[in-house]
Amino acid sequence: MNLPDDDPVVGERSPASVPRPLVQPDQRSCGAACLVVARGLAEPAYGRSLRDPGHWRTEVLRTHAEVTGVRDRGRPGVPWPRALGTPPWAVARRLGAAGRRWRTARPDLARVASVVRAGRPVPLFVGSRLLPRHVLLAVEDGPDGLRVYDPARGTVRPLAVALATGWPRLWCAVLPRS
Repeated sequence: MNLPDDDPVVGERSPASVPRPLVQPDQRSCGAACLVVARGLAEPAYGRSLRDPGHWRTEVLRTHAEVTGVRDRGRPGVPWPRALGTPPWAVARRLGAAGRRWRTARPDLARVASVVRAGRPVPLFVGSRLLPRHVLLAVEDGPDGLRVYDPARGTVRPLAVALATGWPRLWCAVLPRS
């Protein structure tokens, strides 16, 4: 699952191979969209299945319902109103389902870049001065710094651009435990 600049975020680099960008299906599912993309990066067959817009939508909404529910894939969860989005602890719990434990942490960009260079995407919660409001997924560390998948646009762009044109404050990162 390659993540091209301003092209759809699934499959090969050719935008012609994908019906449309992977945009979150509603205003509350940015965290779930990031979890689905993270899984698609780790599991290429699953990533290819996201080319179908109906499957993409279903997967994001299903993931959102699971991570905000009482049980997430059989593991106890803390119920959370879906209308408020996806909480950081639910993202950490879901990422940890594959074996390695994840945690919420201050957004240390050097640590985030190190984890991304090791091949693991990192969810970043961003927002206003008062509240976190959106989730981005750090997927690359390039010459222009961290690059993030932004589910509101369905594209990958530099973190600095995403912050300048959206929610300007980094609230926390979801990182693997050291």
